[in-house]
Amino acid sequence: MFEDSLIESGNRFKTKRLSTTILSFTLQVLLVGVLILIPLIYTDALPKTQLMTFLVAPPPPPPPPPPPAAAPVRVVKMASEMVNGQLRTPTKIPDKVQMIKEEEAPPDLGGGGVPGGVPGGIPGGSAGGVIGGILSSTQVAVPKIAAPVRVRVSTGVATGLLIRKVTPTYPQLAKQARIQGSVVLQAEISKDGTIQNLQLISGHPMLAPAAIEAVKQWRYKPYLLNGEPVAVETQVVVNFSLSGS
Repeated sequence: MFEDSLIESGNRFKTKRLSTTILSFTLQVLLVGVLILIPLIYTDALPKTQLMTFLVAPPPPPPPPPPPAAAPVRVVKMASEMVNGQLRTPTKIPDKVQMIKEEEAPPDLGGGGVPGGVPGGIPGGSAGGVIGGILSSTQVAVPKIAAPVRVRVSTGVATGLLIRKVTPTYPQLAKQARIQGSVVLQAEISKDGTIQNLQLISGHPMLAPAAIEAVKQWRYKPYLLNGEPVAVETQVVVNFSLSGS
């Protein structure tokens, strides 16, 4: 009977201990959950100052110090020593006086001069020395002035030298257009009297080719200068008239 009572009491103790353990664990879990949920539900109760320190960004670093101010430029005004083009009297003695060193004078030859030079040299010297004697004994040939290669003469003079004149052919187009007038040409007459280097000075473009072609065939007497033929420059005038065609 005693043994049965011990076995029954042992079973009761085990059952009560297990239930007590489960109940204690449940209560602890609930307590921890409540402690966690209370700060999440009641946020107003949290310390705001401590929370704001975590949310506010740190202040920016201080700016670099400004550069040092530049030293003021000191302008020194130099007083001019000239007043109205003349040196003025200095107001103070300068600290340093620069000494000017003059170049040494050439040695004195004692008036002996150079042998063969100007008087004052050795006896028998003459003015001009050796070089002067050579130049005086040498005859300098004076070059002969050559006659000018080309001479400019007037139109009247050139007309008097004309020995052959070819009349220009009146252009048919200019005749139909009733174009007339004078053509002025710049011409060079060679030594043998032929025409060279014709250039148009003025005249209608339709009349100029015919005038140039005719003047190229003109011949002149040679123009003589100091008895020698020379080339001359002159102007040639060719007239085109409908009445005379």
